[in-house]
Parts: sequence; structure tokens; C-alpha cells
Amino acid sequence: MRIGFRFRTIPFVATVLLVALGVALGQWQDRRAATKIALQQQMSARAAQAPLVLGPQLQEAAPLELRTVSVAGEFVADWPLFLDNRPQQGKVGFYLLMPFKIAGSNTHVLVARGWLPRYTGEHDRLPEFDTPSGTVIVTGIARAAMGKVMQLGQPPAVAPRAILQNLEPAQFAAASKLSVQPFFIEQTGPSVAGEKLVRDWPAPALGVEKHQGYAFQWYALAAMALLFFVITGFRRGTK
Repeated sequence: MRIGFRFRTIPFVATVLLVALGVALGQWQDRRAATKIALQQQMSARAAQAPLVLGPQLQEAAPLELRTVSVAGEFVADWPLFLDNRPQQGKVGFYLLMPFKIAGSNTHVLVARGWLPRYTGEHDRLPEFDTPSGTVIVTGIARAAMGKVMQLGQPPAVAPRAILQNLEPAQFAAASKLSVQPFFIEQTGPSVAGEKLVRDWPAPALGVEKHQGYAFQWYALAAMALLFFVITGFRRGTK
């Protein structure tokens, strides 16, 4: 039996286009993964640095992302906010946010003090917690955002003791009329007596594995298109 290859123009052009598309999109996903790997390494280097002492001057959020910071001041006890739908080890609960007035200034920063459990079956009942009075030093990780969850319906107004799905520092600044840093601080360290707060913050996810998976899928598409063209060409040529 003579083995031959039957070349056809239209399938060849379609194969070239599919291979080019698959390779191009695979390389694009590889570049995105490489960018996020570099960002991850940069953030890890920031986290390893000595804590940066924050002053009252407003700073940009991006250069401080995942940087360990410390700040002296006092909590504004009458402005607690609760971020809803933040589970912890399979339990439902809230992230407690409170503005923190930086010592010797009128500048504030939103501190995520920790996680509190929600009362079962009592959605509107807020958990109890204690707030240290006077000047204290807060140490934690600077974060540009506290993560987003799905918002159903109209979000409630930002007000003291509000239960919110999502919050940005700019929203709080507009509602409170306070000068606020454009980032949060995830407070670290154990809770003191009476605080009842859990500070087991989820690790930030940059989605590197997702981009690597997408790149593999696009390269696989290109390879399958080429193999299909070659195999069908040999089969038709043999017949």
C-alpha cells in the first residue's frame, strides 16, 4: 500500500490560522503569568522588609501593597463597619473595619481588625467586641482592597455599624467626611483580652496558575489543529 499525503488548500489555511491563534494566545497568557510571578516576587520582598512607619501624609496604595506597616494613633470607636460574607474555617462571619486616626493629625486609615462570627439565624445582630482606648500602635499588612463579594440589590449606605458587602476607602471618606489613606491595614498579631477577633487573613491570590492553565489549553489547541491536518492528509492520500 502506497502511503501519500493529500494537500488541500482550504484545510491548510484554516490550520495555519488556528495554530497561529493558539500560539499567540498561549504566549499572551504566558506573558500575563510572568508579569504576575514578578509581581508576586516583588510583594514577597516587600513583606520581608522591616515595618514601614506610617505618618499623616497621604500615600498611594500600589507601592505599599502587602508591605508590613505600623502606625500610632487611636481607633474611632463610633465608626465600626462590618464586611459580610467573609467565612472563616467554614463558619460565616464579618470582617470588622474601623477608622484609625493617625497620631498628631486628622488623617485616618481603615484598619481591618479581624474576623468575628455571625449569630446563627440572626443576620442583623452584630457580634460584640472590645476596642482599645487611647493611643495604641497597630501593625499589619497594607492592602489596596479587602476582596469583593457578589452584591445583590442596592448596597446599603456607608454609616456607623453598617453591614456591607464591599467597601473602598474612597467610599468611606465620602460618607464620613474624613481624610482617609487610600488603602486598608490588615491588623496582625494575636488579639488581646476582650477583642474576640480572629486574624487569620487569606493569602492574596494573583491567579498565576489560571494563566498557566489557559496557556496550556491554547497551545494544546494549536497542536491538535496541526495533528488533525497531518493525520487527515495522510489518510486521504493513502486512500
